[in-house]
Amino acid sequence: MKVGILGTGDVGRSIAKGFAGIGYDVMVGSRDANGVKAQAIAKDLGVKIGTFADAAKFGDIEVICTLGAGTENAITLAGPDNFAGKVVIDVTNPLDFSKGMPPGLYTGHNDSGGEQVQRLLPKAHVVKALNIVSNPDMVYPEFSDGKPDMFICGNDADAKREVTEILQKFGWDSIIDLGGIEISRYLEPLMIVWVLYGLKTGGWRHAFKMLKK
Repeated sequence: MKVGILGTGDVGRSIAKGFAGIGYDVMVGSRDANGVKAQAIAKDLGVKIGTFADAAKFGDIEVICTLGAGTENAITLAGPDNFAGKVVIDVTNPLDFSKGMPPGLYTGHNDSGGEQVQRLLPKAHVVKALNIVSNPDMVYPEFSDGKPDMFICGNDADAKREVTEILQKFGWDSIIDLGGIEISRYLEPLMIVWVLYGLKTGGWRHAFKMLKK
């Protein structure tokens, strides 16, 4: 199975390492395939490197790991038709740092980054996932207080089942499907809750757990 990853930042690196670790053939896409970050990922992880368009064409599954503000441009460069019929995992958050910390959401609360990605990729099956935890904990999350939960949303049931299987391979025991892609309007603000707790405690290795009776 092939996976294309858009983004060479810390999130893209973590996701690429995770997929390579479970046996996927990985290509990481960058605006500049010869750039320092891209070449470092190729050297450190032994994965393929290409442009955004190369990665979009390459993958059977695509993962968008760009900064929220750069997502639309990355998809434009990648070519929306290259995502047609594919499962697309959206890990992004539309964070607005223009007023400092904590960030806001440049989408407001009547839209979301997940919905924007789905509109930009109308022929793809977008699933929001992994946006509510730090990049070191996206794969094999281990916490002294126990296993966290991962919330996902998307419009296509088969796509969510496939993403759930991937997350299980990544070490997530509990994946909770909250509904359609519009639920991104709630998952993306949850990342701000995660940031607020980090600012208060000075630590960035925490996650969420749904407790039930």
